[in-house]
Amino acid sequence: MSEPAVPSGSAGFLHVNQEIAVTVDDPTPEPVSIRVRLDISYDGTDFSGWARQPGLRTVQGVLEESLSKVAREPIQLTVAGRTDAGVHAEGQVAHFDTHIELDGAKLVHRLARFLPKDVRVKAASIAPPEFDARFSAIRRHYAYRLTRAPYGAEPLRARSVVPCRASVDVEAMREASRKLLGLHDFAAFCRRREGATTVRELQRFDWVEDGDLLIAYVSADAFCWSMVRSLVGGVLAVGEGRRTPAWIGGLLDERERSSAVTVAPAHGLSLIAVDYPADADLAARNAQTREMRTVPAAEGCCGD
Repeated sequence: MSEPAVPSGSAGFLHVNQEIAVTVDDPTPEPVSIRVRLDISYDGTDFSGWARQPGLRTVQGVLEESLSKVAREPIQLTVAGRTDAGVHAEGQVAHFDTHIELDGAKLVHRLARFLPKDVRVKAASIAPPEFDARFSAIRRHYAYRLTRAPYGAEPLRARSVVPCRASVDVEAMREASRKLLGLHDFAAFCRRREGATTVRELQRFDWVEDGDLLIAYVSADAFCWSMVRSLVGGVLAVGEGRRTPAWIGGLLDERERSSAVTVAPAHGLSLIAVDYPADADLAARNAQTREMRTVPAAEGCCGD
């Protein structure tokens, strides 16, 4: 017995396997699950963050609604990084599982017609079963964009660039940023969540000047809630002369969110890339990520 053909007017790229032979003695084969990776970008201005929330417009909600229509089955996404309200993405990654065979290029083309203009699926590809957009990630990269122009942000960049003082001391900001590199407990820079660790390995935090633009590039194995914006806000206080590089280094000794750290505005932040290991190393990375991060005793771990 063959599966029924896809009716006319369907998505066009979905293909049901019609070659499965079923005998009287054999049970119907279970459909094979396919894991699909999506590479996504969005303007976060008009979204209440990534994560689905009842009654609110979210990136996850919009994407899942469109994907479910195209695939004609409920789709649930797992994402590399759940961005806050107003935060953008140029290199977000998510995955979902489906029993429907699909063509990635046709899926991208189809979604371009379904999705609103402030979110795009740039690529879709079949991923190994072990691939997990969240737990397989080895590194996440963010950019925070400021402008020192006396007139503020250019109108076409106003939704993604934050004005700052033209006189900020960039060298002092670089010095302060270097003090935060490495494996530390970043509790002073994070909004604590019950049961979640604030230990992270900050692998890059530097500042690049491009005319009036001042861009912070921040990379780590993972980030806790509001961490990047707090790091930028703290270092910006140093650049404005309100704090010293030594002060920001001392925050690493604190075990609670510091009220002295100002969280930078959301719209200057963008998730620009996520790194993953080779396919053969995905399962090992998943297991490693699920382990609780702790600072080695030699670095003065506080214990939990």
